[in-house]
Amino acid sequence: MTNRAAEKTLILGGVRSGKSRYAGELAAAHGRAVTVIATGAAQDEEMAARIQAHRASRPAHWSVIEEPLRLAAALRTAAVPGGVIVVDCLTLWLSNLLCLGDEELLRRESAGLIDTLPALGTDCILISNEVGFGIIPASALARRFGDEAGALHQRVAQRCDRVILMVAGLPVTLKTADSSRRAAS
Repeated sequence: MTNRAAEKTLILGGVRSGKSRYAGELAAAHGRAVTVIATGAAQDEEMAARIQAHRASRPAHWSVIEEPLRLAAALRTAAVPGGVIVVDCLTLWLSNLLCLGDEELLRRESAGLIDTLPALGTDCILISNEVGFGIIPASALARRFGDEAGALHQRVAQRCDRVILMVAGLPVTLKTADSSRRAAS
């Protein structure tokens, strides 16, 4: 086995664009132990059905950590040498934090995620909904969510080696590890 740096991948896309499916394919292709950090919480029947569908689609031997708020701590717990972590998803996690109305917790947890990513000694695939392609939302909370998601995606993308945008089930590569290294030199 070659000694290589752990790779971080951000997968963005709209609802039902194939993000989770593609992340699962990438994780499975590693051929190593996979841990999924699921951030969703079943607040209603529709969300419960979505969570159940995600559970049913995962291989039974993958480990799962359900953590709606403390993502950086869950990442550190899940990081095992040679493993792969899939975070599904950042926007649900952000929504959970915003709905609490605790600005200090939001700031602390967001900073914790950004600080944890570079130090994480395992491959990590982060999934998130790209919400910036739609119309400007009518409510203040929805506008705040869009602003926070956009800022979070920019910070996470800077920390990731690869960024992929899913469109109609197809991956469009926005950033590769090679382009990251060229930009840094």
